Amino acid sequence: MRKGEPLSLDTASLPAIELVGIDKRFGAVHANKNINLTVAKGSIHGIIGENGAGKSTLMSILYGFYQADQGEIRISGTPVAIRDSQAAITAGIGMVHQHFMLVENFTVLENVMLGAEGGQLLAKGVTGVRRELKRLEQDYGLEVDPDAVIEELPVGNQQRVEILKALYRGAEILILDEPTGVLTPAEADHLFRILQVLRDQGKTIILITHKLREIMAITDTVSVMRRGEMVATRKTAETTVEELAELMVGRRVLLRVEKSEANPGAVLLSVRNLTVKDSRGVTMVDDVSFDVRAGEIVGIAGVAGNGQSELLEAIAGIRKPTSGEIFIEGKPVQGADPSRLRALGLAHIPEDRHHMGLVLKFEEYENSILGYHRDQRYGRGGMLDLEAVRKEAEEKIAKYDIRPPNPRLRTANFSGGNQQKIVVAREIERDPKMLIIGQPTRGVDIGAIEFIHRRIIDTRDAGKAVLLVSVELDEIRSLSDRILVMFAGRVVGEKTAEADEQALGLMMAGIAA
Repeated sequence: MRKGEPLSLDTASLPAIELVGIDKRFGAVHANKNINLTVAKGSIHGIIGENGAGKSTLMSILYGFYQADQGEIRISGTPVAIRDSQAAITAGIGMVHQHFMLVENFTVLENVMLGAEGGQLLAKGVTGVRRELKRLEQDYGLEVDPDAVIEELPVGNQQRVEILKALYRGAEILILDEPTGVLTPAEADHLFRILQVLRDQGKTIILITHKLREIMAITDTVSVMRRGEMVATRKTAETTVEELAELMVGRRVLLRVEKSEANPGAVLLSVRNLTVKDSRGVTMVDDVSFDVRAGEIVGIAGVAGNGQSELLEAIAGIRKPTSGEIFIEGKPVQGADPSRLRALGLAHIPEDRHHMGLVLKFEEYENSILGYHRDQRYGRGGMLDLEAVRKEAEEKIAKYDIRPPNPRLRTANFSGGNQQKIVVAREIERDPKMLIIGQPTRGVDIGAIEFIHRRIIDTRDAGKAVLLVSVELDEIRSLSDRILVMFAGRVVGEKTAEADEQALGLMMAGIAA
C-alpha cells in the first residue's frame, strides 16, 4: 500500500504496527530483548517504563535511527525495512522528539517545508505548503501562525509545528517521545485534545511517557517495558496506576510522599524586596520577600514563566538582581558568584540539567564533582586525584542507584532520570546547609521520582533549609511544608501543604483565593 492511499477492507482490519522479536544491543548493553508489540489502527497506544527501560531505543528502531540486530517490522501487515528516517516517513511514520528538531531562526512555514521544498520553483512550493498548513490546522486544531519565527513561539506552539511537519509529510502513524516534559499543564491538556482529534480522524498515536496520570487520561492501550523487555500490555480502562507502577519498577511503588511534621529552626535563607530582570530588561521578579528556615521545605508554585526560574538563578548567583537583598545566615550575598555561595553552604539543583547542571560530553565521574572540582579532597596544586574522584563517583552511583553503574560513561549516554540523579547526588552529598531545587523530577520516571523525593525529605529532616520550585502542583503539595504562589513575578499568597488544589490553581492564575 502506498502512502496516502485509502485502506482496503483487508488492510483496515490489520494492526497499524507489529514489532516481532526486536532485539538490539549496544556493546554490553542489551537495550531491547526480543520485543513483540502490536498497535491497533486509529488508537492511542502508550509505552511506559523507567528511564533506560528501552522505550526510546525501540521507537528509534521503528523510525530508522537504529537498525535492529534481529526482528521484523510490519506496517498494516506488510514487512518493511526501515533503514533510515526517510524510509520511515515514506512508510507513513512521523516522530515528535522530546527535544524539538526545529531551526529556531526559521519561520513555521520554513521549518515545515525544510527538506520538502517542492523542487526548483520555490515560490510554488511555498504556496502549496501554506495551503496545506491551513488545511491541517483546520482539520486537527493545530492553529499556529505560519510566518512566526520559531524562537519567538511558546514551547507548546513549537510542539504543534513538529506535529504539523509530520502530518505534512503524510504521517498516518505518529510517535511522540515524552511530549509533555517541557509543557505547562494547560499546554499538555491542549496537546491531549489535539491527539484525540488525530485519533478520531484515523491516525495512530504512540505515546512514550513515564507519567501514569497521562497514560490513564489519554491512551486506549498501554504497554510496559522494564530493563529492555516488554513485560505487559493492558487495556487502559482495565488497569490502575498502582498496577502500572508495579509493572514498571518490578516492585510496589509508594505513590504518595510520606513525611513527618516539619520542625523549623533558625532562618538560613532570607530574600528581601528582590527584583530581577531578564536579558530583555523585562522585570521577572518584582519586589519578592520570604524566609526559609532550617528543617523546612518551602515550595514555590506557579505556572512556568512567572519569575520562578529567575528567582532561583538570582539566589544561586547565576543572575544579578536589579535590587533587593539576599541573606545566608544573616550575611548579605546578593551578587556573589556561585563558588562563594557553595562555600557558604548553598547547593543548587538547576531546572535545566542539560544546560546548567551537566556537561554532557564529560564522563560521569567528571560531572559528579562539577563546581566542586577545586576542593582539596580531589587534589592539590591544580592536579586532580582521578583515583579519588572515581572512587567517590562509584560510591554515589551505588547510593543513588545510577544506571548503568559506570563512572567512565559519557553523561550524554545516561537516560534523563539517571542524569538527574547524577546532579542530585553531587549537590546533596556535599551536605549543604541550604538546598535550592528547580523542577527536581522533570523528565524522570516514577521509580526515580520516589527516590529523589525521599532524598529531598531526608535533607529537610537533617535540619537543612530547602527551597523548591516545580510546575507540578502535586509535587509542590506533597513535598512542601509551606507554599508560596507566584504570579507575574510577585508572591501573591502563602498556603499550607493542606491547601485546596482549586484555591492554589486560582492563585496561580492571578485570582485571589
